[in-house]
Amino acid sequence: MATPALQLDRVTKRYGAMAAVSDLSFDVQPGEMFGLIGPDGAGKTTTIRLLCGLLHADGGTVRVMGHDPVAEHAAVTRSLGYLSQRFSLYGDLSIDENLAFFAEIHDLWRYEDRRTRLLELTNLLPFRSRLADRLSGGMKQKLALACTLIHEPRVILLDEPTTGVDPVSRREFWKLLAEFLEQGITILVSTPYLDEAERCHRVALLHEGRLLALDTPDRLRRTLPGQMIELIVERQTEALTFLESLTFVVDARAFGERIHARLARDVSGEGDVLVERALQQAGFEVRSARIVPASLEDVFIAQLATETQSH
Repeated sequence: MATPALQLDRVTKRYGAMAAVSDLSFDVQPGEMFGLIGPDGAGKTTTIRLLCGLLHADGGTVRVMGHDPVAEHAAVTRSLGYLSQRFSLYGDLSIDENLAFFAEIHDLWRYEDRRTRLLELTNLLPFRSRLADRLSGGMKQKLALACTLIHEPRVILLDEPTTGVDPVSRREFWKLLAEFLEQGITILVSTPYLDEAERCHRVALLHEGRLLALDTPDRLRRTLPGQMIELIVERQTEALTFLESLTFVVDARAFGERIHARLARDVSGEGDVLVERALQQAGFEVRSARIVPASLEDVFIAQLATETQSH
């Protein structure tokens, strides 16, 4: 096995009495896209800052390409790119000038070809003379990514890079990440969006600094036993209460206008027909009912419920 690009071994980080990260372990292999998944307060940003060497761990070991990011910060910085939640572009500088600035702070002086290639990849080349303040949110994120990559890092850490970005720009951003992944760059990305997590090779599900689960999205989905039924029902709140009272329903949750109901392992046959019939007999109007694969959101909620019960 190659040396992991990133590695945390039983890492803990506290702020006073609160543990932002608690006994956290995982590794990221070279060339992998790895996702840190969880809501606000899950410990994603603290984990990334520990990997950057911006924070000292209170316990455990952190390694970036085999180096201690605090004790060997200079060695790590040369091979690491970091896009924070509040990446600072200079609004009164053009796209070209922002890229030049970030190249030069990394002691790069022959960066023109690299800058042009990044602008071509991000579709920013026609706008290279435009001031950063005049860019859309999606364009700013693409420029921030280009600035993160200008010094050709082997590993990039992205902290919620698509939060607040429109859906089209989010899709374009992930397409860019896939292209950089093909170039052999290792990518760790944090996101609260579970649909984005599906694009990662492996994901770590985090809650309050603790690791709930770690595996490929596909294997995580397969950990949930029983059929998953997706429903659209009139009087949704009442329907949820009713579903939770059924002995063959393990849990039922609202996802927008839809309900996901997970059935007990021993339910055989067409679970959607069984659930629809029960709702109709109770006087509910069912607009649709179908068996669907479990989503990562279903997995996260089930893992969280299991952890809550164990504590």
